[in-house]
Amino acid sequence: MSFHLLSSSPRCWNGIQSQESNFKAPPAAPAPPPARHLFSDPAEVEALRGNLLAWYDRCKRDLPWRALAATEPDANKRGYAVWVSEIMLQQTQVATVIDYYNRWMQKWPTLQALAQASLEEVNELWAGLGYYSRGKRLQEAARKVVSELAGQMPRTAEDLQKVLPGVGRYTAGAIASISYGQATGVVDGNVIRVLCRLRCIGADSSSPSVIDRLWDMANVLVDRSRPGDFNQALMELGATVCVPKAPLCGECPVKQHCQAWRRVEKELAFASQKLFGKPPPVPDVEDCAKKPPRTMRTATCVLERRGCHGAPEYLIVQRPSSGLLAGLWEFPSLPLAQDLQEKKEREELADHLQAWMGQPVAAKGLQFIGEVIHIFSHIHQTYVVYSLHLDGDVTLNPALSPSRWVTEKEFHASAVSTAMKKVLKAHEKHRRKENSPVKGSKRKRGAKAEGAGSTCPGTQLSLRAFLRAPTAP
Repeated sequence: MSFHLLSSSPRCWNGIQSQESNFKAPPAAPAPPPARHLFSDPAEVEALRGNLLAWYDRCKRDLPWRALAATEPDANKRGYAVWVSEIMLQQTQVATVIDYYNRWMQKWPTLQALAQASLEEVNELWAGLGYYSRGKRLQEAARKVVSELAGQMPRTAEDLQKVLPGVGRYTAGAIASISYGQATGVVDGNVIRVLCRLRCIGADSSSPSVIDRLWDMANVLVDRSRPGDFNQALMELGATVCVPKAPLCGECPVKQHCQAWRRVEKELAFASQKLFGKPPPVPDVEDCAKKPPRTMRTATCVLERRGCHGAPEYLIVQRPSSGLLAGLWEFPSLPLAQDLQEKKEREELADHLQAWMGQPVAAKGLQFIGEVIHIFSHIHQTYVVYSLHLDGDVTLNPALSPSRWVTEKEFHASAVSTAMKKVLKAHEKHRRKENSPVKGSKRKRGAKAEGAGSTCPGTQLSLRAFLRAPTAP
């Protein structure tokens, strides 16, 4: 097992057997981590719990799911309210989730109400929140609780994880501790960062062996009398104070327990005493680098016609029931090979549209709108957007995916992704530009696309780097 810890001996932790003799001893059991990387002092654990909970009581954010968890007397409704919030908060910021959560709980306040909803309704409310399979799995699990468990939520983390589809170890622990008071820890991205800094762990925090150690720590630390509040406090600390870059260590309620903070203080004091020469580099606390997303290009066509009242209508088609953006609606789209020439793009898209409409589509008739970039967690997606105005009635091929014509208002009310909303926005912007006195310029390859930003997942470089105050832009 590789569990490389800051300032630990390589002979003890790199998993390489000594080669000083030819004697082949049986594999030795992995040595336990040094005490400084654990929470082995009961007095320190008790003090940390008290300091963290006192801070949480003073500084916690007022969030709707916390209010429901604290005031709802019905255990099943309480568990459901926390469950919905935890699923929505996966890979999504709190500020984004609040409005979706409130609308969801207003529409489906109970498991029974959600179980009776259609998948189309679920997708429509979830549209724009991302990771659309989460909503589908949440409804599937709600139906299972209603049909197989008589509407009774499992009460322990073990049963929640075993019984409910889409509920993993973290979500099960959060529901059980917050809703039902089970003294079990939780480990999410924020907790990983906090624990690694508290114990000055520099190992790869994504490796299974390290994750197992962190779960052990979380279960040791969790307060037995207030497990839900403690787990939320630990996550709150990581979200608001112990952030990835430039953490607010001066405001941290548990900094006196933080081995990384102590070490940096010593390193900075040592460096400040050196008048000449370059101070020695400070080791990393954790490697926050993310695997770069894969790049994809997709040709998308906004097919437009005049509706019966003269307003424009757009053709949208439904995606397959599995995979990325499962079951959502989109403009007719076609994945493209990388570095495809524009002429070939048009021809492939024209062939794709011809299959839908059953009549020839001239590639030259497709009007280029622009490129729209949308960043998924694991995909850097570029939509190459074209438009085509249709005159007269068109008979669509019923053998292909479900499709329908919608007005702009109906489009926004449908279960469409944020990316498709960007595509329609680019189309409308181009149309306004075409109708203005100054005509638009020709297509420029490589120009900055709609939605393109300078987002680039960074890495946390060193202890000194993450404690340095942020510089003004």
